[in-house]
Amino acid sequence: MLSKSKIVFKDYNPKQNFLFPPNLSELIENDHPVRTVSAVIDGLDISNLIRHYKPGGTSVYHPKMLLKVLVYGYLCNIYSSRKLEQALKENVHFMWLSAMNRPDHNTLNRFRSERLKGELKDIFAQIVLYLENEGLVSLQTIFTDGTKIEANANRYSFVWGKSIKNNKERIESQLEELWNYTLQLAKEEMRDTSEIVFKSMDKEKIKSVIETIDHTLKKKKIPSKTRQKINYAKKNWPDNLEKYEKQQEILKSRNSYSKTDPDASFMRMKEDHMRNGQLKAAYNLQLSTENQFIINYTLHPNPGDTKTLLPHIENFEHLYNKRPKEIVADAGYGSEENYIFLQKRKIKAYIKYNYFDKDQKNKTITSSPSNPKLSKLRHKVHQLLNTKRGVKLRKQRCHDVEPVFAQIKHNKGFKRFFLRGQNKVEIETGLIAIAHNLRKLALAG
Repeated sequence: MLSKSKIVFKDYNPKQNFLFPPNLSELIENDHPVRTVSAVIDGLDISNLIRHYKPGGTSVYHPKMLLKVLVYGYLCNIYSSRKLEQALKENVHFMWLSAMNRPDHNTLNRFRSERLKGELKDIFAQIVLYLENEGLVSLQTIFTDGTKIEANANRYSFVWGKSIKNNKERIESQLEELWNYTLQLAKEEMRDTSEIVFKSMDKEKIKSVIETIDHTLKKKKIPSKTRQKINYAKKNWPDNLEKYEKQQEILKSRNSYSKTDPDASFMRMKEDHMRNGQLKAAYNLQLSTENQFIINYTLHPNPGDTKTLLPHIENFEHLYNKRPKEIVADAGYGSEENYIFLQKRKIKAYIKYNYFDKDQKNKTITSSPSNPKLSKLRHKVHQLLNTKRGVKLRKQRCHDVEPVFAQIKHNKGFKRFFLRGQNKVEIETGLIAIAHNLRKLALAG
């Protein structure tokens, strides 16, 4: 016998008006991360940030609201200001955070790039100190490591320090040849000319020398190739030399930089799908963690980790006005300079040196006859790493800092910066670090 019961559907009328509009807060779960983001940022002191605003004129969006939107965006893998603008119109969590305000992408981008400049590290430090008060971190033992993140730059717009050096030397060498050739052809005219040093010449000096050569050989019968070379030198060499000097100023102690983001250097990346050792413009991101919370971050243009430790620790001291008691890191940081620096700072260095794993197998300590000071430091580090505490921290390191990089780069998909220039990239890094910490705080309950 067929059932005569009717199918009953729930009420559905998209055009229905609400007599009392719902409160957006009712649509968000009590333990949702967006509530953690809102609550923590509400408790921050942003008086330094507010000082950047000038009185008068039209009203502006509240900086705490904009900061919440940016941080929650980075927590949700939304990094584009245009996509954030869209989310503020479509996503109930963003609508609740912004209290239905709808700043456009230009406003969001200006706030991120300009207003937060120089202020985000203080905000980050406040959040870490909040975590310390909650007992989630102690700021005593830090686990440090680095990773390379690709810059938002053209992969083929590179400038190499070696090329600059070779080009300058070639100009100096060819100019010297032309000068000697001119001396041979016009000894009488060049008799009173003082001796010229062709090394490290500036634009005006090279211009003067070329003009002297051109004027002296103007009425002389010389090969057409030599005449062409003089004309080319007159037209190009002074400007080229000036260009190389400017490039050298940008390079400083680096080996390379990108024309589209001069603060980024070319580095060999682990994410090399072609497996051909291709270099990409990137930044070296250094993180210190504790219980997988990020408690310190710095950005560096040099690919190696060895020279990043000193500024990284100094940044920690600047943020919290104190030093960690212990630091744990891999062999990439195990240099004589770093050991001495940490010793002076009275920070216990649980940092391997290059031959530590080999020494563990051979049950010896590799000495350095030419550098007894380094040998002494290695003995001390070897003993420290093999204490009960040292063994425990060595095991813990790979479970503390490395999963944070995996979370950022693989789970969150943040493998390339969206902004250009170290100042802006540091802001992005800070937003990533804050978003990571607040997500973990939300999960911790």
